[in-house]
Amino acid sequence: MSARDRILARLRAAEPGAPVAAPDVAGYYARRPRLTPEERLNQLCARLRASRADVKVAGSDAWASVAAEALQQRGVRRLALGACARAATLAAALPDTIETVRFDGAIEGWKRALFETVDAGFTPASAGIAATGALLLNHGGALPRTLSLVPPISVICVDARDLYDDLHHASSSQRWAADMPTNRVLVSSPSRTADIQQTLAYGAHGPRELIVVVIDDGETA
Repeated sequence: MSARDRILARLRAAEPGAPVAAPDVAGYYARRPRLTPEERLNQLCARLRASRADVKVAGSDAWASVAAEALQQRGVRRLALGACARAATLAAALPDTIETVRFDGAIEGWKRALFETVDAGFTPASAGIAATGALLLNHGGALPRTLSLVPPISVICVDARDLYDDLHHASSSQRWAADMPTNRVLVSSPSRTADIQQTLAYGAHGPRELIVVVIDDGETA
């Protein structure tokens, strides 16, 4: 009898183990203390800034102007936008020196412009995760992933009311299982990578800068 046959024979002769109960994930997170809205906001901002993101907090009447000013300071000339209400609000606040490039068709039709002439891309986030300082982007349809992945500068806005303690808190509160987009991405910093010597480099294969605007009307303070 070969070694393989002996091992298989022992496995087949062994008594079956007791069934393992599924972990009570929901119960575990339910027992954990929740952060206050102010703590969520502060923790998210601190973690994003620690990862070299430029984080700004502004009210709903000023966030677009704050984002536009940040883009102007960086010399942005062309900004790629999707088709959503937040994008329309930002476009209306832009100075004449910044041209908008609308996503309105297949990527093949404007891929060259996106890779060669667009300076920044704008994407609204559907949630912010305080525990990791991450922003959730739900891509698909009129909000392609390329807007946050390709341009040298990525601009993301998130509503303070959509901040959550952790990933489970966000997924259960927003019922992710019932509405899965084409692509769901978590962003926590500009693009970064490290070589075998563990030398960290930013912007090697994606945005070299990340601007985050948290829209807060004082409800979390």
